Amino acid sequence: MTLALMCGLSFAGKSTFAAQLASELGADLISLDLINVERGLHGGQGIPVEEWAETNRLANDRAQDSLDRGRHVVVDDTGSPRFIRDRWRSVAEAHGAPFAIVWVRIDAALQRERVLANRSEQERPDVIDAVLAEHAAAFESPVDEAPIVIDARATRDPEQLRVTARAVLAATNS
Repeated sequence: MTLALMCGLSFAGKSTFAAQLASELGADLISLDLINVERGLHGGQGIPVEEWAETNRLANDRAQDSLDRGRHVVVDDTGSPRFIRDRWRSVAEAHGAPFAIVWVRIDAALQRERVLANRSEQERPDVIDAVLAEHAAAFESPVDEAPIVIDARATRDPEQLRVTARAVLAATNS
């Protein structure tokens, strides 16, 4: 079993890739956005820090339950700031599970293109510009944490999925 944490900015394709990765690994998918929806919160509009703390607590509890059952876990979140990744790393370590960061990198131009397309098509809830800017300014990239890096343009590529799944499983077997 392993715990894989998604990391990246909004509209990078993390949720799309997380769902595919969880399916490929036979893993439990834990989405902080879905936990927020369950709680009646809408992250793209801005959520107070104490509410995010509760959502993180609930996600950690769910991950621990899955790890206790010997399941792989994929956590769909932004994975920023660093202390959040460190908490997830601690959850994995406490359960003797390897930890992998899957960083979906997106450049500002592609992110803006996807935000505007979504506002037109409304395929997912919007993230307002103020929240996008705040997140980008505060984002702490995991460059020094040996992440598995994926380009945002490759989140629907079956070969990228297979390569990433193998890398996550390699962490399990090392």
